[in-house]
Amino acid sequence: MLLSTPKGFAVSPAPDGGYTNQNTAEGTDALLKLTSGANNTAIGFQALNVNSTGSNNTAIGADALARNTSGSTNTATGVDALFGNTTGVRNVANGVNALFGNTSGADNVATGFQALSRNTTGKENVADGSGALQNNTTGNDNTATGFQALSKNTSGSSNTANGVGALQLNTTGSQNTAVGFDALISNTTGDSNTACGGTALSANTTGTNNTAIGDAALSDNTTGSDNTAVGLSALNSNTIGGNNTAVGQSALVGNTEGFGNTATGNFALSHNTAGDNNTASGVNALNHNTTGTDNSATGVEALLSNTTGINNTAAGSSALQFNSTGQDNVAVGFQALSTNTGSTNIAIGSGAGSSLTTGDNNIDIGAPGVAGESAKIRIGIKGTHNGTFIAGISGTTVTGTQVVVNSNGKLGVASSSARFKDDIRPMDKASAVILALKPVSFRYKEEIDPDRTPQFGLIAEEVEKANSDLVVRDEEGNVMTVRYEAVNAMLLNEFLKEHRKVEEHEATIRVLKAAVTSQEQEIKALGTSLKEQAATIQRVSAHAETDRSESKLLVRQSLSRSTDN
Repeated sequence: MLLSTPKGFAVSPAPDGGYTNQNTAEGTDALLKLTSGANNTAIGFQALNVNSTGSNNTAIGADALARNTSGSTNTATGVDALFGNTTGVRNVANGVNALFGNTSGADNVATGFQALSRNTTGKENVADGSGALQNNTTGNDNTATGFQALSKNTSGSSNTANGVGALQLNTTGSQNTAVGFDALISNTTGDSNTACGGTALSANTTGTNNTAIGDAALSDNTTGSDNTAVGLSALNSNTIGGNNTAVGQSALVGNTEGFGNTATGNFALSHNTAGDNNTASGVNALNHNTTGTDNSATGVEALLSNTTGINNTAAGSSALQFNSTGQDNVAVGFQALSTNTGSTNIAIGSGAGSSLTTGDNNIDIGAPGVAGESAKIRIGIKGTHNGTFIAGISGTTVTGTQVVVNSNGKLGVASSSARFKDDIRPMDKASAVILALKPVSFRYKEEIDPDRTPQFGLIAEEVEKANSDLVVRDEEGNVMTVRYEAVNAMLLNEFLKEHRKVEEHEATIRVLKAAVTSQEQEIKALGTSLKEQAATIQRVSAHAETDRSESKLLVRQSLSRSTDN
């Protein structure tokens, strides 16, 4: 019999399981309370039992969507799937007890036994796996894939768990991502963690902002935060350390409470426990460091043996390789300072400082250094370099003393203090050899001095013949140059000897001059005396002449009287 209805013709009686408004029910009390809901399908005992106005629902299984009233566009497959849902919409439950307790939660997807079984108002969750998100009640935007993934989550939101046991114990933690077996399994309230790999961040409870990629990465972390671990067992033992970054197999694997470390490369900083602010880049870089702080190592096995040393910088494969407790060292270059255990050394260049062992305060630039020495500066390799150019020296006026260099390239000054000397004796006749030296003018060969500037000096080979102590030889024993500072000392000695002779001559002259002066005075006195004697003689002579004249007169008078008689 055909009956006319407002929508057209219908079959009366209705076929088994078919109802108006495109509803389908098959099973005892399925869709029992339906009033105006449309496009519903209920298959199973009490499936969609109390649904009245809900539409577009599909329930397959005993008590599937049993308590749904007005919720729409839900799909439930399995015994008790979406059992408690009343007004929730757009939910999908596939499995026994899947989304069992959901009431008004919307846009959830649960696949697996008891997946999202206790969810009530949580929305936009995805659970795929037996027990996945099992205890979630109000948490939103969670995704769990795997057996018991996020199974303890209650109100935590925006979590992603992919793997058996992933984020299993999480309760209120949010914005976590776990991919892998037992990844973040112990996390309870920690937020913003990412774990990818079997047991990655598996012990984390309240730590936040951690990233672990790789099996067992950050697996022991509990409360440490802001750590990043990429690689098998990277930061594996970390518990409370924070702000660490480990990239590579077993990088920072032993770290427990160290902060601010960065390790890139397999086994980099792998033994670090409590050291802080270290940076290691390269396989085995800073491998043995335990509590050393503020070290930086770049290169394979750079600072490999460092344990408690601090403030070291090594850049280059095997740089500072055997340093253990030394501090404040800087090594740049392949094997730079590789065997040194001292402190405050600087080495730049491949193999620079590689011969140093225990020395401190050395600077080696392109030089291997010498074992055990301290407070030395070495630049270049002996026998390799044949010229040195340093800007800022020529034309600069300074005070001080002259610089000398020996055949080993050691720079310094010729110390003159008696405290540096022994066997001190007068030079005496030793300086006489300089009188045999022959000063010459010359020009250096063009390859040495392109300007061919006129020069003045001595020929070292000729000086050697006069005194071999006055020349400097190169590392091969060949005569190289003249010790002009020694020649100057000899010149001074010869000058002083001549000066003493001059002084002696001047003293003799002064004596002779005094004698001459005395003689001159004596001669002058004698002359005066002679003059006085001459005057006396003249007076006496005049008196005698007078007497003679008077005598002659008397004689003539006497003769005259005699004649008269």
